[in-house]
Amino acid sequence: MKAIKFAAFAAALAVGGAATAQERFITIGTGGQTGVYFVVGQSICRLVNRGTADHNLKCTAPSTGGSIANINAIKAGDMDMGVAQSDWQYHAYNGSSQFEGDAFGDLRAVFSVHGEPFTVVARADSGIETFDDLFGKRVNVGNPGSGQRATMDVVLEAMGKSADDFALASELKPAEQSAALGDNKVDAIVYTVGHPNGSIQEATSTVDAKLVDVTGEAIDSLVNDNPYYAKATIPGGMYKGNDEDTETFGVKATFVTSASVPDDVVYTVVKAVFDNFDRFKGLHPAFANLSEEEMIADGLSAPLHPGAEMYYKERGWIE
Repeated sequence: MKAIKFAAFAAALAVGGAATAQERFITIGTGGQTGVYFVVGQSICRLVNRGTADHNLKCTAPSTGGSIANINAIKAGDMDMGVAQSDWQYHAYNGSSQFEGDAFGDLRAVFSVHGEPFTVVARADSGIETFDDLFGKRVNVGNPGSGQRATMDVVLEAMGKSADDFALASELKPAEQSAALGDNKVDAIVYTVGHPNGSIQEATSTVDAKLVDVTGEAIDSLVNDNPYYAKATIPGGMYKGNDEDTETFGVKATFVTSASVPDDVVYTVVKAVFDNFDRFKGLHPAFANLSEEEMIADGLSAPLHPGAEMYYKERGWIE
């Protein structure tokens, strides 16, 4: 970005409290209300809104359908920013997978957040011990538009399977799936999510349930062939009845925007998070081990937005 452009909006920020300054509003797409995406958006807005008197920016973060829905809303101009799995950031920018022939070239990365293991939870009385045992059972595959559903579809394709191989493939949202497991309406649920997670805690507290390993040749190939996937471990002892580590794979939650969102808006949002980093990390247990170094590099396959890039350069984190 040109220095003169930065000087102009830096001056505007400095006089943000002036009577001539006009309030601006931004909307951040999140996910289901029981998921960590919702907390990410709400937390960012909380930090942004603490400084509204200085920068005149107000932020809201409604619940949405998740990763793909957020990216599509940003592309349509219905939202300014949003949270999305790192794999769907990659596919949207490159026009692959579900975005084939519809690349979002103006998608811009801002930062990444927590890791998100692909998580399978099964009723203890279901007879499900491995991922392969899901076939022929009643499984909640997630709502259309969610990253959880899209990643489940990727896993099934890698295994040469489809949702037709389940006795039932329900499309419940995250807020609904734990109750369905407890009510014996499904045998298992899947969720690509940061841990600890309220929905998983609800599921394992209301019925005897266990986390299922997601391993094998198909998963190894997914991880080896795609830079946005990595092996992941869900620590034992985090959920009732699950004392052993669970081996799976996962993605990163990332925060994205569009090239059309003004540089000073993105700069202000990024500054609100990283100038209050300890406060941000305290807003959810999944944020506890975040580091600035990883957040500005890991899982980001779209170009950095210039507003974010400017802040990182100011801090000396990038050149």
